Amino acid sequence: MSASTELERIALLRALLSTSDARVTHGIGDDAAVLRAPDGPLVWTVDAQVEGTHFDRRWLSLEDVGWRSFMAAASDLAAMGARPLAALSALTLPSAISDAELEELARGQRDAAARVGAPVVGGNLARGRELAITTTLLGVAARPVTRAGARPGDALFLTGPVGLAAAGMRMLRGDGEEDPTCVAAWRRPSAHTVLSDVIAAEASAAIDISDGLARDASHLAEASGVRVTFDAEALRALGGPALSRGARAIGAEALALALGGGEDYVVLFAAAAGAGAAFTRVGRVEPCAAGEARVWVEHADGRVDREVVRGFDHFAGGGPDAAGD
Repeated sequence: MSASTELERIALLRALLSTSDARVTHGIGDDAAVLRAPDGPLVWTVDAQVEGTHFDRRWLSLEDVGWRSFMAAASDLAAMGARPLAALSALTLPSAISDAELEELARGQRDAAARVGAPVVGGNLARGRELAITTTLLGVAARPVTRAGARPGDALFLTGPVGLAAAGMRMLRGDGEEDPTCVAAWRRPSAHTVLSDVIAAEASAAIDISDGLARDASHLAEASGVRVTFDAEALRALGGPALSRGARAIGAEALALALGGGEDYVVLFAAAAGAGAAFTRVGRVEPCAAGEARVWVEHADGRVDREVVRGFDHFAGGGPDAAGD
């Protein structure tokens, strides 16, 4: 199918993304969307997914691209303890993108939006050399949780396993035999927004894991003025058999994947040691002396690694499908 005009494409997106959500009084088609804001602080986030940096269409369908781009933004809200309310989507489309391909991309966005309960209510269309999806999400939180607030004596919890997505990405690039669990973890991550209220109630600090556990944990530790020490065996156990299989398939070590892999879109949070009953405890928060590394890893034999920050940095190399948001 040949490309349509801008107005025709807006109509296509309106038909796919329209919502009957009572919170939306004016959606796609005007200069801006209008929402009925519930009581509580509003929380905003924006995330960009750019072809050649965040994804390569050799290993993803356009539905996957739409899904992943939405979930990357939604995960930021989960880490703030915010419930998603509505989204805006800005699409930069190469001239070769057909209407059928645009529809495929929008279906992925629509399905992800339905999963987290935040309809796409507007956005922007532009033409460019690379496909890019920029998602702005609005949420509401009774008590927004930031990266600053972790205290010595707090425990560290993860809302899900880390390392599977990185293994899946490397499998798709040819590093080892594909494992369905790992590949699905990368192609179709799910932001943990259903846990937003629990995180808001229990967490002293939180961050979503997009650039790798060790790197993202260092941001939380820096903001809070503390050190975080991970339990190596707890991280391996949380990954379970899938992490072990994935590591073997690509010739990696399971702990290295857990610490350095990205795009897991789970939440790391600190909370009082008696909290977090529904989650896996993976470490603790400790005081940090001047000049000390912010992230340590403790092994079962008592050995401690004191320099473990690794992960994805947008401006320090990396290429298509390098882990990171």
